[in-house]
Amino acid sequence: MVGDQKSSVRAGTLVRPIETRYALSGEVRIAYQVVGQGSFDLVFVPGFISNLDLHWEDEGYTRLLRRLSAFSRLILFDKRGTGLSDRVDTRDLPSLETRMDDVRAVMDAAGSGRAAILGASEGAPLAMLFAATYPERTRALALYGGYAHFHKWVMSPERLEAFIATAETAWGTGATLPSFAPGRVDDAHFAQWWGRFERLSASPTAAAALARMNAGIDVRDILGAIGAPTLLIHRRNDVRVDPEASRFLARKIPQARLVEIAGRDHPVWTGDVDRVADLIEEFLTGQPAVADTERVLAALLVTRIYDTAKLGDRMWHERSQRFQESWRLLVGRHGGRAAGTHGELMISRFDGPARAIRCAAALREAAQQIGVASAQGAHVGEIEARGPPVGLTARVTMQLANHAGRGEIMASRLVADLAIGSGLHFVDAGRVSLGEFDEPLPVVHATSEQHLEPACRPKPRPDEPAVLTARESEVVNLIADGKSNAAIAGELRLSEHTVKRHVANILLKLDLPSRAAAAAFSARHAGPDGP
Repeated sequence: MVGDQKSSVRAGTLVRPIETRYALSGEVRIAYQVVGQGSFDLVFVPGFISNLDLHWEDEGYTRLLRRLSAFSRLILFDKRGTGLSDRVDTRDLPSLETRMDDVRAVMDAAGSGRAAILGASEGAPLAMLFAATYPERTRALALYGGYAHFHKWVMSPERLEAFIATAETAWGTGATLPSFAPGRVDDAHFAQWWGRFERLSASPTAAAALARMNAGIDVRDILGAIGAPTLLIHRRNDVRVDPEASRFLARKIPQARLVEIAGRDHPVWTGDVDRVADLIEEFLTGQPAVADTERVLAALLVTRIYDTAKLGDRMWHERSQRFQESWRLLVGRHGGRAAGTHGELMISRFDGPARAIRCAAALREAAQQIGVASAQGAHVGEIEARGPPVGLTARVTMQLANHAGRGEIMASRLVADLAIGSGLHFVDAGRVSLGEFDEPLPVVHATSEQHLEPACRPKPRPDEPAVLTARESEVVNLIADGKSNAAIAGELRLSEHTVKRHVANILLKLDLPSRAAAAAFSARHAGPDGP
């Protein structure tokens, strides 16, 4: 049965509609989506709660789904009683067997005869039961953070009652976040999303009832009947499910292989999402996942704010929240990407140092308007192409931000050297001992507002647009059509690396901050033969 509801998928700057359909399982309608055009089907069985629409609003979740759908036809669904699926009577919650029938109904509706099954958290025992019951429909089994017995490896009865008490009194506020992802508690943006995730995935009564239903999970007796090749993934310090749970599964499931990875946050879409996706891709395709680029050169900007007016806790919290919202907005406006937080530090990354410094100036002005003080550090270096910035470049940038004084933008000398010709001005600030190098690091200060503000304002455009090569004109037209670098590469028969270089040249020639700005430029200057 097909519904008309659609959600927006945001993957980087690409937004495309995903149709939400409904499968009929008995008298209950189960919401599902299908993404990707891979050579085999992959059914994703979610954990405790889910919401198909909200998944696409979180960067980590979107990243995971985009990676999985790159090599499979990915089938997503909300279990009955959660998300977009029909609600159920909390006095008569479904058993694992009933929910297993829902998986089969979704596969039938999606036209999937045989699929690989990915079960995450509470979805893992359901996936195991399905694999044992329907071996002819199970191609392979990938289990993340799974377990066979709830009370033994997830929560004792006493801890469960405490969790339910919290859910019944504070559901929808994000109060359960420490039980799932303590490492994201200080990430205000994620914590706010988590509160919405709670509210729109289940009611407080349903959440408590679902927790009690999950407490009855015990599939230990069926593990030996699983004949499908099985991959187990578990984080070594998982805060919710004891890693010993997957070690037990590895001993009891024939053909099972266990990989333990770093991390303590439990949700599959938090932490090193790419590591999880790489393992699943290699397991299901037999080929190692190929990264677009292992390491890239990037400009990092680290921003911190502090209270100089001795505000009360409430007012400080409100102003801090306002600044974080401004930070995300301004970083995007200057062609950068918010790369996460580290305590009180906000980390963003840019393709070039000039954009990072111009964004820093805009952030300094925003902080002043909100009534807080800012200090910022900028540095250029190699970082991993995927995942949050870590390593030497990130550490150096954070230390520069900590060394910067009120209103200062402290940068490494390399930033100034690479920003020559940008119109920005820097003054020598000597050397700073950071502990990362044998000798102190040469640093500069981005100078006063009269130098920086004009560079941050949109520059007047000449009457005639900049001259692009024929190939660059083709690329900018395809950008305007909403195509990704991969799609452009396929259409023009180029490598993604070459397309990325063309995009960088276009933005440089046109003095534009982002692909979206390039698309707008193309629309303004389009003629019979394009820009």
